[in-house]
Amino acid sequence: MSLNESLYSEVVSFDDIPLEVARPGITRKAYATDEVMIVWNTVEKGLELRPHSHEDFDQLVFILEGEADYYVDGVAHHMGPRDLMLVQRGKEHYIDVTSGPCVNIDIFVPPRADYAHLTSWVANLANKEPLTLGGQR
Repeated sequence: MSLNESLYSEVVSFDDIPLEVARPGITRKAYATDEVMIVWNTVEKGLELRPHSHEDFDQLVFILEGEADYYVDGVAHHMGPRDLMLVQRGKEHYIDVTSGPCVNIDIFVPPRADYAHLTSWVANLANKEPLTLGGQR
């Protein structure tokens, strides 16, 4: 069954989606269809910086709360609430929170295969069970 089939006409609050502690200073949760993924990251000030890049997709960054310098190819872009930036595939990037915590929403098309586990909670929708991620709420 596709993710879309489970999600059609279902209202889901991001507050109810289980989160994962990615590493100290960052938690994340995701909503995804078969075509797009939205990842809600809460990033603490002082998080260890980890420059990285993605070869398979662009990354649309949306800052909902807090402020950060978002680096792309070594250039800092100051971002605050309601700011958006598109990071081109293959470009090295990372976030450095200046006022936080910072809620950073990333949108990926197509969905990231390495984040597929973040949407395991979708299987619980059809059974009207509590939403869980890896057996944890």
